[in-house]
Amino acid sequence: MQVVSPSISLRGSLVTFHQPWVLGILNVTPDSFHDGGAHVAVNDALAAADRMVAEGADALDLGAQSTKPGALPVDAAKEWNRLEPVLHAVRERHPELPLSVDTFHARVAERALAAGADLVNDVSGGKADPDMWHVVAEARAPYVLMHMQGTPQTMQANPTYDDVVCEVREALEAAMHRAWDCGVGDVILDVGFGFGKRLEHNYELLRNLDVLAALGAPLLVGVSRKSMIQGVLGVDSRGALNGTTALHAWALDRGAHVLRVHDVAAAREVVHLHNALHATRQTPPVA
Repeated sequence: MQVVSPSISLRGSLVTFHQPWVLGILNVTPDSFHDGGAHVAVNDALAAADRMVAEGADALDLGAQSTKPGALPVDAAKEWNRLEPVLHAVRERHPELPLSVDTFHARVAERALAAGADLVNDVSGGKADPDMWHVVAEARAPYVLMHMQGTPQTMQANPTYDDVVCEVREALEAAMHRAWDCGVGDVILDVGFGFGKRLEHNYELLRNLDVLAALGAPLLVGVSRKSMIQGVLGVDSRGALNGTTALHAWALDRGAHVLRVHDVAAAREVVHLHNALHATRQTPPVA
């Protein structure tokens, strides 16, 4: 039986994820867990965007607010002041490149979409701002809906589940239907690795990623250099690239459609090798 790849509407065109996307992370924050402060200046952010595009990024995800465990929230005005100059610069330099904005503030999402962003990536899954889904629906933009237990300030205090796979699946499915009811047309799901999950929860979700993919929406995986890798390997984020690459390969084999990454070139190699592996599987034997 042929597997039908999910799709989204982007700029009026249909995008089908028969080839996984590599979504490059461009944080313009002073305090993100891996690259905080590296891209605060517009020229530095633009250079990073240029590099990721050259390395084969399918899209970039611009964020102006850290959501690492314990991070203090930034209000919408400050977040937009950080984001606006970088968004304009990247959009001008790369007019055809899909751009996502990583925010849970509806006002920031609204301004970013008007300024040339194409997607909204909301770590709160619509919980932080009741206007978010209406803004996204009005713009007819694709929406990344992530699962998080708690908030960035509380999520790692004591995350608890009876059955993490079942509970995350049910929560994502219910939120997806609520977003649809608000008029959001295209939803991409994100299980939220590291967002209100213990180490064992993260690996249980990764092991059963196909259960989440069965919901039928494109599935985004964000494990890049995270604590679920650091904790197993005994490294910090700087030493977590090899582990990230391994988890990316496993995620693709379990149904991931989008890899959200700090290291585009390495992730692009994983996608190429994954494609080669499946092409080899499908090639008939020589008689």
